[in-house]
Amino acid sequence: MSRVVFISELPANEQAVWLSHLNEKLNDEIKLPHQLSEREALEVDIAIVANPDPKIVARFPNLVWIQSLWAGVERLVTAGLPSQVKLVRLIDPLLATTMAESVLAWTLSLQRQMPCYTKQQQKQCWQQLPVKASSEVRVSILGAGELGLASLQLLSKLNYQLSCWTRSPKNISNVKNYTGVDELSQMLRETDILISLLPLTPQTHHLLNKDLLNQLPKDSQIINFSRGGIIDTPALVKLLDEGHLSHAVLDVFDVEPLPQGSPLWQHDKVTVLPHISAPTNISSATSIVIANIEQYRVQGVIPTVTNLNKGY
Repeated sequence: MSRVVFISELPANEQAVWLSHLNEKLNDEIKLPHQLSEREALEVDIAIVANPDPKIVARFPNLVWIQSLWAGVERLVTAGLPSQVKLVRLIDPLLATTMAESVLAWTLSLQRQMPCYTKQQQKQCWQQLPVKASSEVRVSILGAGELGLASLQLLSKLNYQLSCWTRSPKNISNVKNYTGVDELSQMLRETDILISLLPLTPQTHHLLNKDLLNQLPKDSQIINFSRGGIIDTPALVKLLDEGHLSHAVLDVFDVEPLPQGSPLWQHDKVTVLPHISAPTNISSATSIVIANIEQYRVQGVIPTVTNLNKGY
């Protein structure tokens, strides 16, 4: 007999909602780790996970593949998996659409100087600020996977000057493509709003360090919707304090939730968001996960797997 286990560190109420949605379509086949005996654990061939503790994953030695409920899977990649275990991250068109909407919303917010108007309201200051047309704003995205491509497509409708930096060359209509470290510096020098949608890997950890952030023109702005570790946060704060960068919208952090004592909470040039740029839609994700499991059960086909060397 084959079994499916659900492993997560979600709050109990959220975990219960996920289980309810999943088991509604799989006839209560999915169990939590503590509900399985040692003998039953040996029968588990599929794990559905949401930011799981790798030690709990290791309890199931006969796993064939792992289905993540998130697009990001760096915790499992970093922990290392047995060579026979395949890791599948969530690929959901609705997730890409949600991210693209967030990218557009906050790009418009920075373009139209909404953070400045928020500060002015707090000071009861009535002052109109200059407005740039979208066609005058240079927007660059780090990463052009499913999320990046959807974001570029939506941004293109407003005629921004678009660029992207990718691991391998891309041919995207009306988007300048840059690859390699040297070309990254070139792109940054021609950027007003920089958006990170990169996966976190050993190669991208602190990619945006002081030297590269300094390549951005004065008064440029940053949106980080990927992972906190992409940016050297102390270097970012220093450049904000010095006035080189004018604002940063941060949805992801090295430690989440962001600790109460973090200076980012009170920084007047930082917008703090609670990791909400692209939340997984339970209904949509459940349908995709169940379809993946049913395909495997009937045809023995595992969905597209993560390249553990690349980390995505």
